[in-house]
This record gives sequence, structure tokens and C-alpha cells, in this order.
Amino acid sequence: MNDEKDKNGQGPKYYVNIEGTEYEWPKDTITVQEIRTLGGLPTNLPVLEETPEGTERTLTEEEVIHMKPGHRYGRASKYKRG
Repeated sequence: MNDEKDKNGQGPKYYVNIEGTEYEWPKDTITVQEIRTLGGLPTNLPVLEETPEGTERTLTEEEVIHMKPGHRYGRASKYKRG
């Protein structure tokens, strides 16, 4: 994990977009189970990643996503139920 601190002594902030809602996340990785919990997604449907290019792929339950810090308006992957 990135341990860099800003001028206020805080580390970088990460955000994850789940079904149109942006959530702050405290670390640079997130699991599919954490996406489900954070976004209230049901376990009986797959979690899909929508890439910045507009393609979709189904995430495996064991997958770990590496994120970049900051708000990524229109550029970051988005996640939703399948």
C-alpha cells in the first residue's frame, strides 16, 4: 500500500464508484466482497467492472482490484451488479 502522506499528515484517498455512487476507501486495493458490502450488492449476482473505455467484464469472487488515489471522474472503472 502507498504510505505517502500529504502536507496534513494524511495518506492518499481512494474512491470507488459502485452503481453511480462514489465511496471513499481507505486503501489502494479492494476485493469483490468489499465492493459487495460497500455498495450493498447481492451475492447471487456477479459484480461487473466497467472500464474507462466502456467495456465490461465479470469479476471473479477472489479478485483484488488495485486502485489509484483521488477522484477519477469519467476515467476510473465503475462497478455494478450483473
